[in-house]
Amino acid sequence: MQVRLLGPVDATVRGLVRPVSGLRRRALLAALALHPGHTVSADRLIDIVWDGVPPSTASNSLQRHISYLRGELGARTAIAARPQGYVLNLPDEATDLEVAERFIRESRASQDPAQRACRLRAALALWRGRPLADVSGLSWLDEQAERLSQIELGAIEALLDARLALGEHALLVTELEGLTRRHPYREQFHHQLMLALYRAGRQADALAVCHRLRATLAEDLGIDPARSLRDLEAAILRQDSALDPPPAPVSVRPGTAPGTVPAQLPVAVPGFAGRRRELARLDALLAASEPAGPTGPATMVIAALSGTAGVGKTAFAVHWAHQVADRFPDGQLYVNLRGFDADGSVVPPATAIRGFLDAFGVPEQRIPADLDAQAGLYRSVLAGKRVLVLLDNARDVEQIRPLLPATPGCLVLTTSRDQLTPLVATEGAWPLFLNLLTEEEARDLLTRRLGRDRIAAESATVDDIIARCARLPLALAVVAARAAGQPGFPLAVLATELRDAADGLDPFHGGDPATDVRAVFSGSYRTLTSGAARLFRLLGLHPGPDVGQPAAASLAGLSSAQVRPLLIELTRTHLLTEHRPGRYAFHDLLRLYARELAGTDDGDRHRMFDHYLHSADAAARLLDPHREPITRSAPVDGVTPERFADHARALSWYTTEKPVLLAAVEQAARTGFDRHSWQLAWTLLDFLDIHGYWQDLTAVQRTAMTAARRLADRSGQAHAHWGLARSQAKLGHAEAAYRHFRHALELFEQLGDRTSQAHTQLNLGWVLDRQGRYAEALPHVRQAIALYESIGNRAGQADGFNAVGWYLTHLGDHRQALGYCRRAVVLHVETGDEHGASQAWDSLGQVYANLGDHIHATECYLRALDLVRRLRIRYNETIILGHLGDARQAAGDVTGARLAWQRALTILDQLDHPDADWIRTQLHQLGTTTARPVRQSVSSIP
Repeated sequence: MQVRLLGPVDATVRGLVRPVSGLRRRALLAALALHPGHTVSADRLIDIVWDGVPPSTASNSLQRHISYLRGELGARTAIAARPQGYVLNLPDEATDLEVAERFIRESRASQDPAQRACRLRAALALWRGRPLADVSGLSWLDEQAERLSQIELGAIEALLDARLALGEHALLVTELEGLTRRHPYREQFHHQLMLALYRAGRQADALAVCHRLRATLAEDLGIDPARSLRDLEAAILRQDSALDPPPAPVSVRPGTAPGTVPAQLPVAVPGFAGRRRELARLDALLAASEPAGPTGPATMVIAALSGTAGVGKTAFAVHWAHQVADRFPDGQLYVNLRGFDADGSVVPPATAIRGFLDAFGVPEQRIPADLDAQAGLYRSVLAGKRVLVLLDNARDVEQIRPLLPATPGCLVLTTSRDQLTPLVATEGAWPLFLNLLTEEEARDLLTRRLGRDRIAAESATVDDIIARCARLPLALAVVAARAAGQPGFPLAVLATELRDAADGLDPFHGGDPATDVRAVFSGSYRTLTSGAARLFRLLGLHPGPDVGQPAAASLAGLSSAQVRPLLIELTRTHLLTEHRPGRYAFHDLLRLYARELAGTDDGDRHRMFDHYLHSADAAARLLDPHREPITRSAPVDGVTPERFADHARALSWYTTEKPVLLAAVEQAARTGFDRHSWQLAWTLLDFLDIHGYWQDLTAVQRTAMTAARRLADRSGQAHAHWGLARSQAKLGHAEAAYRHFRHALELFEQLGDRTSQAHTQLNLGWVLDRQGRYAEALPHVRQAIALYESIGNRAGQADGFNAVGWYLTHLGDHRQALGYCRRAVVLHVETGDEHGASQAWDSLGQVYANLGDHIHATECYLRALDLVRRLRIRYNETIILGHLGDARQAAGDVTGARLAWQRALTILDQLDHPDADWIRTQLHQLGTTTARPVRQSVSSIP
C-alpha cells in the first residue's frame, strides 16, 4: 500500500507518494481511509487490524502504528485523536473512492449517454487492480474489498449500457466476451453481450450466449436465467425493432453549413486495444472542457500526451478523438507536425495554421503573411466554436503555441516524444504519459489482429513474443502483421525468428519508415545534442535493468554534474525513463537500438565495470570493516566510484544496485572482463549471504568460477569456491559446502594466503556446526585461531573465540564456553567490529541461558539487539528477538516474551519470511506449553 500526501499536511511534502510497510499499518490506514472524516473507536480499529484476535499489546501497538502513519503523512494532525477513537483528517474527495462515487452519481443524473460514458470512464480509471490487495486475509477489509469490487462491476455495467446507447455494439463484443468468461454468473454482462451481438448482425451467436448461460446456471446453481434475459431472448427471436441500434449522432449544429465543418481526423486504427485508464483520463478532461451547467462557463483544455517512440501515441489519440468527435459539433482539426520524421521535414506552424484556415473555408486573400497575424485570425475563426484540435507528433512547444485556440469549450490534444514541460508550466496543459502496454493489453492487441483461436492455441509462445517485443505497440503490430500474412504458419516459427535475432532489430521492420522500429527510434535519436546522443549510445552497453546517475557519469567519463543535463534531455525525449528518483531505464528494444549504435569499445565497458567494482568494494568493506580489499589497482581515468559515509548508506546502495550488480557479473564474464567478473562477485558475497539471497549468490559465484578458470587465476578460483561453499551451506547442501571449502583451503595454501586459510578453517567448522557436529568443528576453529594469532589478526581471533564458545556450550561445557565468549566480546569491542560484537553478545546470551542465568542472558540479547538494529540486519534481529523471548519466558516474564516474539513476527511479516508462521505458533502456544524454540546462531563467519 502507498499513501499519497494530498490532504492537510506540510506543503513541502504534499503530492508525494510514500510506501506504507507492514500489514498492520496498512490495515490501519485502510480502515481509517474507508471511514473518511468519521471517528473510528480504538476497539473497532484493533478488531479490524488484528482480525478479531488481538494480542495483549494491541493498544500499545495501535498507538505506535498511528505515530508511524502520522510521520508518513507529514503532520501529527493528519490522524487526530478523539475521545471515542481516531479520525483521518482528509479534505473532500481526498480518496479515489469518493471521487469515483461522485462520477458515478453524476453519470446517473445525466440523460446524455456520451456524458454518462465520460463520467463512468473517469470513475473506473481510479480502480487499480484488486481493491485492498495488500491487506487481504483480514475479514472486515476483505468484505470492503468485495464491496468495492461490486461498485466497480456496477460501473462497468453502466458504462457498457452507455456505450451500447452510443452505437458501439461492434466494438464491445470482444470486451464483453472476456467479461462473461471472468464472471460466468453475472447475467447483466451476458444480457449486454447478447444485445451487442444481435446489433452487430450475429443473431445466432446472441442466442448461443443465452443457451450457454442457461446450461451453466442449471448445472452449477440449479436455477434459470432472470426474466429480463428470457425476455431479451424472445425479443431476439422475433427480431423486435426495439433492439435496433440507436441512430447515428448528428455532428452538425443547427444553422451551420455542413461545408464549413472540418472533419480532419485520420482513419482510426482497427483492433485498438487497452489503455482504459488513459482513455478515462481524457474523458475526465473532456468533461472539464464542457459547460458546467445550462449557464455555466466552459473551459479550454490542453492535454499533452507524451511517450517513447513506437508506444502508440497517434493510434491512441486518434482512437479517442473518433469516440468523442460528436461532442465537437463545430469540427475536428488534425495535423501531423512531423516533429520526429526520419527525413527531418518538420511542419512549420504557419503551414499548419494555413491548413486549418483552409478547412474553415477562409478565403486566401484574407490570410495574412505574418505568423502572429495568422494565429490571431485562426483564433478569431474558432471564437465561439467548440472544436477538437489534434496536434500530432509535435517536436517542441514553439511548434505548438501558435496553434492553440483561445476559446473556452475547445480541447487541444497534443502528442509528442518530448514531455512538453513548458506547455504544462505556462499554458496549464495536463500531462498524460503513455507507457508500454501491460501483458494483458499486449495479448489483447494480438488477439484482435490474429483471432482468439490462434492466440489460444499457442499461449506460451504468445507470452514469449510479447516479451521479445518489449510490450511496445509498434513492435507488436509489425509482428502481428507478419503473422497475419502467414496464417498457416505456427506462431512458434515467428517466436524462433525473434529469439535468433535477439541482439538486433531486423525482425521489427514493417516495410516502410513508419513501421520500421529502427527508423522510428532514429527520429528521436537525431534530435539529441551530441553529448546526449553519446550517452544514449553508451547506455546500450550497460547491463540494466536501470542505471543511477553516478554510474552513468563513470560510463561516459564525465562528472555527475556534467551528466545530469544529458540525462534530463534523454528523459524529456522519452529515450530514457526516470522511473525512480535518480534511476533511469529504457525498454529492451531501445536498449538494442542503443547497443547497435554503440559498437564494442572495451574502454567504455572498462570504465563501467571499474565503477561498479570499486564502488562495491568500498561498500563491502563497510559491511565488514575487516574484509580484505579485493581490488589491487586504481580505477581507469574518468571513473568516479561511489563512496559511502556509513554502514547504512552502503547497505542501501547494495539494495538498490543488486539487480545491476548481478547482471554486471554475467556481462563482464561474457564480454572478456573475467577479472572484473570474479572480483565483483566476491564483493557481493556478504550482502547476498547476510540478506538471504542464496540462489543469487550461487549463480554469481558459478559465473566467477568459470571466469577465474579461464584466467587460470588460483586466487579467483579459491574465492569462488569459498562463495559457493557459503551459499550451498545456507541452502542446506552441507556436503557440497564442505567440499568447496576444502578446495578453497588447498588453493589458499598454495598461494600462501594465511588470512584466507584462517577464514576457511573457521568456515569448515561452521559447516559442521550447522550439522550439529560440534566436536568435529572444534579442531578447525582452533587451527583458525592459531593462524590469526600468527598474523596478528585480532578481529579473526575474536570470531574464533566466539565460535569455540558456541561449540563448547552445545557440548555441555558452559563454564569454559563463558570464558571464550567473553574474550570474543572484548576483542570485537576493541577492534570496533559491531557485526562481530552482535554475534558474540548473542552467543554469550546463549551460554548464560544454558547456565540458567536468564537475567544475564537477557542483558546480552539486548546488547546484541541494539547492535544488529544499528546495522539494519533485520533477519538476524528476528533470531535474537527469538532468543530474547525464550530467555524471558524461562524467567517467567510471559509479557516480555510475547513482546519480543511479536516484534520478531512484525519484521518477518514485512520480510514475507516463512519463519513468521513458526513465530505465530510460539505466540499461540505461549502460556500453554513449555516447548522451547530451536536455537540457531546469527554468526556470519568472515
